[in-house]
Amino acid sequence: MKKLIALIEKAKPFFEKVSNNPYLRAIRDGFLSCMPIILFSSIFLLIADVPNIWGFYWPNNVTNTLMKAYNYSMGILAVLMVATIAKSLTDNINGKLPKLRQINNVSVMIVSISCFLLIAVDSVKDGFSSGYMGTKGLLSAFVVAFIVPNIYKIFVKNNITIKLPDEVPHNVAQTFEDLLPLAASILFFWLFDLIFRQVAGEVFSQWILDVLKPLFTAADGYLGLAIIYGAMAMFWFVGIHGPSIVEPAVTAIYIANVEANLKLYQAGHHASYVLTHGTSYFVATLGGTGATLMLTVMFAFLAKSKQLKAVGRTSIIPVCFAVNEPVLFGAPIVLNPVLFAPFILTPIVNVWLFKFFIDNLGMNGFIYIIPWTAPGPIGLILGTGFAKLAFVLAPLLLVVDFAMYYPFFKVYDKQLVEEEAERANHEEVAAVKEETIVKEVEKPVEKLRVENKTDKKQLVLVLCASGATSSMLANAITKGAKQEGINLESIAMAYGQHKDVISDYDLIVLAPQMASMYEELKADCASKGTKAATTSGKEYVRLTRDPAGALKFALDIING
Repeated sequence: MKKLIALIEKAKPFFEKVSNNPYLRAIRDGFLSCMPIILFSSIFLLIADVPNIWGFYWPNNVTNTLMKAYNYSMGILAVLMVATIAKSLTDNINGKLPKLRQINNVSVMIVSISCFLLIAVDSVKDGFSSGYMGTKGLLSAFVVAFIVPNIYKIFVKNNITIKLPDEVPHNVAQTFEDLLPLAASILFFWLFDLIFRQVAGEVFSQWILDVLKPLFTAADGYLGLAIIYGAMAMFWFVGIHGPSIVEPAVTAIYIANVEANLKLYQAGHHASYVLTHGTSYFVATLGGTGATLMLTVMFAFLAKSKQLKAVGRTSIIPVCFAVNEPVLFGAPIVLNPVLFAPFILTPIVNVWLFKFFIDNLGMNGFIYIIPWTAPGPIGLILGTGFAKLAFVLAPLLLVVDFAMYYPFFKVYDKQLVEEEAERANHEEVAAVKEETIVKEVEKPVEKLRVENKTDKKQLVLVLCASGATSSMLANAITKGAKQEGINLESIAMAYGQHKDVISDYDLIVLAPQMASMYEELKADCASKGTKAATTSGKEYVRLTRDPAGALKFALDIING
């Protein structure tokens, strides 16, 4: 086992390189930007469809009115995502270009929408066909969003532009600077569409769906599900945010499958697709990556180790809402050989069990997208439209997860109890080597001397993959500032959302699971005169529980 862990850790630089891939990150950031639209549209679906379960049906005019809100949000998702993905990729490219020679990301967003419509949408009388503007057009949106910023890059990097006299105002000059890459992009996709339709005899959006259909089918099978969720857990095991690597590659499948399930359900058929966002949030990663909800319960209420008991009781509430970084770094689970096997296998067993319920027992898959922070069992029941078997599956998953983790939990708990007993017998050594989180939590916190060098309001931004873990540290910093009467405030964001607001902050802190992005963050912050910092996993968890310490951590860097 130790050799296996060493081998995985040795491959960590490669995993970090993958997580830094600008195209995967662009998909992730683009999807995060569109998530409010997706959740908003789901509210109208829930109102329209859920009453049907109890035999109540809205009049047709009411249903049509509710579905209009859905169709004009989720129904144009591909149009929205081509713009947000293109912007994210453009921002990444701009970070590597001279500061006085940047790509206009607003122009890229507008042009990307035009190019997408050229290759993905059919014309009808007096307008466009909407068939590929939604989830069916996502793959085409990815292609366009990857190409357009690179066309702009060629022109901007090589200073190929229409040069105007210096007296021309900048906003007017910018219009002409954008004109050549804009024209090149639209002409490229216009010609591509003309040729492609002649050769393939169909629109590009349908063709790419047909080509990748075997991949969609394979991803929905037992082996594909095991690879997806096993890989997600394995990346996290070495301290890299697994969903940031895996989910961008399957986002299009997630969204297409939940839409297909909804249409099947509304037509009175079996919603048979397994791989969706809900499967990830409320089945495979119940309580967070690794399906750690029941393990945290064991730590909190069954552990004899003081360390595990303290970690479990302080982490159980965040884990119920799928924020499990405190237990991942606090136990720790990351790079812990004792917990490696259940951490990788439990998500796979969960999703296989879910697939068995769908394929063999006739349970519906997820037909709605529910916020990922909903408690797992509740999200499973809501997301499957109150499927009867969901009320059986939800408690069964908890029992299975308990059984998967329990033997390994007992071994680890016993190991820590012995270590704690040994430390108790060697107090001098314990005083020097007191490193466990439980002792950091339980020992009296000395009054920290917190100093601030200015009276003006200071702002601290904390970043992680989704903005959830980062909110824990941001809240601690803000709480510490209030306690000390210091004019400082901290907020959290998902990595990628900060690009346009770096200069607004005095300090940006990166959560440990995003450490592979730190060099990029430092470079971005240095150009804006903003401080940047990151922490180890244990330090991050400790700071989230110590407002005064979190404030001191931030001020020491700002004032340093």
